Amino acid sequence: MQSNVGGIDKILRIVVGATLMLLALAGMIGPWGWIGVVPLVTGLFNFCPAYRLLGVSTCKLRK
Repeated sequence: MQSNVGGIDKILRIVVGATLMLLALAGMIGPWGWIGVVPLVTGLFNFCPAYRLLGVSTCKLRK
């Protein structure tokens, strides 16, 4: 797996994912909040399968 998530994209994924999961735990948005697992995991692993299919990358290239 080559990283394709980086920078602000990574931070937003982690924050949004964690927020959705916390709201689900608190019972504020119901079970749909568990969909937050997806952005949380993709942010933590720096890899998004959808980006790969679309040929998108938000990582800066390293030399």
